Amino acid sequence: MKKILTFSLVAIMALSLASCGGGNSGLNEDGTYTPKGTVTWVCTSGAGGGSDIFSRKIAEIMTNENMVNGQTIVVSNETDGAGEVGRYKVATKKVDVDNTLLTFNSGDLMPMVANTPNRAENFRILAIMALDKQLLFTCETAAGKTDYAKSGGDPTDFGAAIEAAKNGTFVVIGGSKGDDIATYNALLKELGLTEDQMGYITYDSTGDAITAALGGNLDFVISKPASATQYVESGDLTPTLALSTERFSGNLAEAPTLSEVDRAYEDVEVPVWRGVAAPAAMSDAAAAFWSDALSKVSQTEAWESEYITPNQLISQYMDTNKATEYVLQFEADYLASLEES
Repeated sequence: MKKILTFSLVAIMALSLASCGGGNSGLNEDGTYTPKGTVTWVCTSGAGGGSDIFSRKIAEIMTNENMVNGQTIVVSNETDGAGEVGRYKVATKKVDVDNTLLTFNSGDLMPMVANTPNRAENFRILAIMALDKQLLFTCETAAGKTDYAKSGGDPTDFGAAIEAAKNGTFVVIGGSKGDDIATYNALLKELGLTEDQMGYITYDSTGDAITAALGGNLDFVISKPASATQYVESGDLTPTLALSTERFSGNLAEAPTLSEVDRAYEDVEVPVWRGVAAPAAMSDAAAAFWSDALSKVSQTEAWESEYITPNQLISQYMDTNKATEYVLQFEADYLASLEES
């Protein structure tokens, strides 16, 4: 009887582990990987922001192009601790690791390595998909609640905002984390201003920052084209400054670069790489599968016409090996810059 009970318990435990997925639930007998069960895609920014749009567009293309064996991809927005809780959870995950993906951008990496012990090598880097840049936008129709707005400052003239800040009127910019803050700091440095003259409010996502701008709580909001284009089309936001060495095109073309606003300044840009990572424990077979699937996504017409072109990004696919090398070097350079500052 004891032998029967022991065998039964072992069988039940085995079934339980199988139902949980284990670490390599999609591995085949020939050593390859095929998704089996729900794929969880963690995005550590809020819904509606650039990272969320990036995540959902790739998931949509993978599903529509039948790249994931008919499995469902669920995007989970996890913003606790400015996204650090979600990133740490993915980095240390041990169950269903082959079915777990993470949106991982330069804007995620910079605050992570600056404020936590978590590092890029704690993840499996699967691919880099694109490069992105930012602009400053304003909401002309909002009832301005800021000092600059109350002083009668022109919300579409960044040159006027610079002069106002220099003359003692507080100007406020809002945006998301990571690369948005890095871009703000680069802008502040070029302008020779302090945070007490031109401040910054951090939001969980670009979507939240845009909502604040629409409510009149910001003078300017930093955003990538992906998050702001729809608001420009509706007339709610006006592109005011291109944070780039050249102007954007389409409905963002009216925004001048900083050197066009005032020749005394050089243009400011902090290009953002957009990538995909996974738990460090992901199997080699799964990493190869997802890296290849992301390569296929980057080659689809939908990726170019529905994401890259309308959002004015630069398509830049790197496979898991090249992306890992690139991200680790980016991290090393960024950490070195923090030590120098």
